[in-house]
Parts: sequence; C-alpha cells; structure tokens
Amino acid sequence: MLAREISQEEFGLVGALLVFQAFASLLIDSGFSYALLQCKRPTRLDYSTVLWFNLIISTLLYTILFITAPLIADCFQGDMRLVPLARVMFLCLIFNSAGIVQTNRMMKAMDVRMVAASNALGLIIGSVIGIWLAVTGYGAWAIVWQSVIIAAVKSIVLWTSSGWRPLWRFSWKSLQSFAGLGSKMLFSSFLNTLFQKVYALVIGNRVSLTALGYYTQSDKWSTMGVASLSQIFTSSFVPPLSAVQDNNVLFTAMVSKINRFTAYILFPMMFGLMAMATPVFHTLFGLKWDPSIILFQILILRGVFTVLNSLYSNYLLALGHGSAIMKLEIVRDTAAIIALAVTFPFMNISTPGQPVLGIEILLYGQLAASFITWIASLATTIRLTGVGLRQFITDMTPYIAQTILIIPVMLYAGSMCDASWLKLCVEITVALGLYMGGNHIFHSKVQTDVIAFISGRKKNVL
Repeated sequence: MLAREISQEEFGLVGALLVFQAFASLLIDSGFSYALLQCKRPTRLDYSTVLWFNLIISTLLYTILFITAPLIADCFQGDMRLVPLARVMFLCLIFNSAGIVQTNRMMKAMDVRMVAASNALGLIIGSVIGIWLAVTGYGAWAIVWQSVIIAAVKSIVLWTSSGWRPLWRFSWKSLQSFAGLGSKMLFSSFLNTLFQKVYALVIGNRVSLTALGYYTQSDKWSTMGVASLSQIFTSSFVPPLSAVQDNNVLFTAMVSKINRFTAYILFPMMFGLMAMATPVFHTLFGLKWDPSIILFQILILRGVFTVLNSLYSNYLLALGHGSAIMKLEIVRDTAAIIALAVTFPFMNISTPGQPVLGIEILLYGQLAASFITWIASLATTIRLTGVGLRQFITDMTPYIAQTILIIPVMLYAGSMCDASWLKLCVEITVALGLYMGGNHIFHSKVQTDVIAFISGRKKNVL
C-alpha cells in the first residue's frame, strides 16, 4: 500500500535517513547483545547494566542527531525536507534501545513467542496508521510515523509481557567483562553496516533521490528476508552452540544439523524469490517499481552469501573467536571498497528502458565481493571449528540440488497464467508441493523436525 501511494523520491528521503539510523543503532548496543548471548550465565546485574548503557547512549545520540539534522540534509543535495523527518524518525533509536535487553533475555531462554508477538503487534498497528497517512497524502511522513510506532509498540509489549525489571544499579565491572568480545563485535557490526548502507549514501549523493527510492525499495524487500534469517540464526543458534562449546563432538554434530536446517530454508526461499520477482512486484506494487526488480534479484543473490557468512560467524562467536569475525569483516569491506571503486564511474549510466543501469552495475560488483568474502569466511570457519569442507558440502548440497531442479518446473507452470497474482499463487503452490514432497520421499530429518516444531510437538528444531 505504501509503495503504491508514495512516490519514488519520497521513499528515497526515508532511505537517506536509514543510513544514519543504522550506524546510530550500532553505537547504542556497542556489541553487548552479542556478548550477552555468548555468555553462559549472565546475571540480572549484567542485563541491567547493558540496558542502562543502551538508554543513555541512545538519548545522547538522538540529541546529537536532532541538532545536526541540517548537516544530514547537506549530504543529500541540501534537501531540507530531511530535517523534520530526521528529528521524528530518530525517536526509533530510543524506543529500540529499550527493547534490546528484553529481546535478548527471551532469545537466551529460547522463548521466541513474545518476541514474535511484539513484532506482529507493532507491525499491525504501525501499518494501519502508516497506510492511513499515505492514503491521506502525508507522503514520506507515513513511513516515518509507521517506523516510530512499530518501535514503540514492540518495546511496550516486551516490557509488559516479560515480567523482568532491571536493577537500579550500573556496574562498570559488568560492562568491562563484556568489553572484549563486545568491542570486537561492535567493530565487525560497524563494518557490516558500512558495507550495507554506504551504497544508499553514494546513490543519494551522486545520482538522485528518485534512483535512491528504486534502490531503497529493492533493498528493503531483499533485506527483510536476509536480515530476518540472519537474526533468527543468531538468536536461536548461538545460545545452544555456546552451551556445548567445550564438547567438540556435540559441537560438530550441532553445526552439521544447523547447516542442514539453514540449507533447507535458505536456498528454496532465496532462489524462489529471485525466480518469482516479477509477479511478486507486479502483484504487490503494480508496474510502478519495475526498475527495482533487477536490483532486488541481485540483492537476493548477494543475500544468500550474507546469510551464510552470518551463519559461519555464529559458529565462531559461540567459540569466542571475536577477532576472527572482525578480520573477516575487514576482508569483506576491503573487497566491497575495491568493487565500489571499480564500478563508481558507471553509477550515473541510464537508458530509457533501464533507468538504474548504473546501480545494477554497482550491485554486480558487490555480488562479486560477497562471493569472495564467503570463500574466506568458509575457510576460516573450517580452520577454527574443525568441521571439514566435506561436511559443509554434504549438509547443503541436497537442498541446493532440489531447488535448482524445481525452479524450471515452477516457472513453466506459472507461464500458463496471465494475471500476476494467479501466476504467483501457482508458482508458490507448485514449488512448495514439489520441495516438501521431495524431502518427504527422501526422508529428510530436518523437514520432519521443522513440521514437528511448527505443530508444537517439538520445542525447537535443534
């Protein structure tokens, strides 16, 4: 609804703000949430200390960003519409900081139901208000207020449902105990965010806000799947992996099972989205965002490597190898910077049929950089975890092979339909039926566990 009602340029305005919000969010958490997940038995004082730290830093950063909003506008061709939008949008920082520890505690206990409920309720309320504002002509403000309301509702639900309350104490000793791993994870996350958000900054500054709007739309929908998978894998897998970090046999067995579970979900989801991109966009948004489709497909393919890199980082994080994660982020950013430098001169290229051709070239360069990083990440993970290359290949190959074989059949079935929504329904039905049927025939243990988890017969997939 928002994509249909709001212009590409107004989406570009919000996309410009998201660059600064992403970096501010990193500084608020400072990597301590990763350290809390990796810690075997964090105390109430540990959680309380991190909460107060997050709230203090978020308030300070919001104040700085409020004052410097005109400078943010200068980064995007001096568009002063960004100033009031920024001062409201950045309220998300304070609301989100209030929910980090509550979310962390629930994830640590493998209690994801209330986290899911808070996300769902926030999305429902925020979406209703955002759509109403968009339909009544508020433009970019609809997206801004939607974001603020989602963040506020999520935090309120988490606080009212968890039953946990912090101590009115702050421990420097507790904070320092997390500083080693936390600082390494902060630096890694900073580089990761720089890797993801620098393109929006460059596109908005060098090309136009309209081009940034096309990129933001494709990036938003691709990131929704990539970030969700990465977050689920981190929050769900790091605690149980950390619990067996001293038992090599159990750790290796758990890594193998996580590899299979990841492959079972990742490859059909991401490759399927790439193949169905056109009917997805036409069903949801009409023809207005067609230039975003090719960008979405490239970003989805890059996202496959992003999720795998995140998965390998979880294995290293569970074993406390923060330095290795930091070095891998340096490798990734080095490759990304080189790719950006090579493709930068072509960013302004466009044709009547391809208004974002230059951005497409840019993203192909970043796809190559992601592939190189994946190779380095896999090699490092094999070396530090002791899990062999053959095991990684054996775990993932069956699900990649099934996906590759199913997609042509899915596309052929969809080609028999004219309407985009019908084509999409047919493709999803055919792909899902063939994939689940194939795994049933081959007695996939992962699929059996997933079905048992969804039906409530099993508490978690591990």
